[in-house]
Amino acid sequence: MKQYLQVLYLSMLGIGIVSCGSLNELVQINNQVGWYTVKKSDTIYAIAWRYGLDYQQLARWNQITPDFIIYPGQRLRLDEPENSTLVAGRSEQGNSTRKAASTTGNKATEPIKTGNKKINWRWPTSGKIMNTFAADELDRKGIDIAGKPGQAVRAVANGKVVYSGNGLAGYGNLIIIKHNDTYLSAYAYNQKRLVKEGMTVKGGTVISKMGQHPDGTTRLHFEIRKNGKPVDPLKYMPRL
Repeated sequence: MKQYLQVLYLSMLGIGIVSCGSLNELVQINNQVGWYTVKKSDTIYAIAWRYGLDYQQLARWNQITPDFIIYPGQRLRLDEPENSTLVAGRSEQGNSTRKAASTTGNKATEPIKTGNKKINWRWPTSGKIMNTFAADELDRKGIDIAGKPGQAVRAVANGKVVYSGNGLAGYGNLIIIKHNDTYLSAYAYNQKRLVKEGMTVKGGTVISKMGQHPDGTTRLHFEIRKNGKPVDPLKYMPRL
């Protein structure tokens, strides 16, 4: 009887191991082709930011037009389709159209410069730097700057506000600014957002008021992304 129970226990354990292995394999298979369903407050920039992708690449994979408009309920693939030659060709045409159109619009504001033209970076706020950059750690994909509640947060360079909301988990009230086709900057944990999506801002413009981190400390979480990937902001900011 004892031997029988041992065999039964080992058999059940084996089934459990196989089940866990099968589950892990299933998760891996499902993650090979990721999909995302667009929500009401989403922008393509915010979705790309969430998954560490280049927004232009994400648009190309999903044949999204150069205006980057997406719709609630729309399903977006998060990796490159097997046959992407045609899509890439359309994207290149779209990029040309977008660059040509970028010099038009409100004449009262400075036009957004596209391409890789030099950016005149500046600090988003004053205060003690609380941590350093580490791309492989979720909460250190930028830097945190300590401050006081309601302290002014400024755009680090000329750009266009492409996201202003609180729909990205872990960022609280978040603002994302597009500076050119390569660089985006983000400002998280804001007490209050002072700019809306689509607004053009100049470097130094006050865009928000500093708020609190989930741990209760007052700080600004600041990030820069280059072609969708986090980079160390301290390598771009002027020396203090």
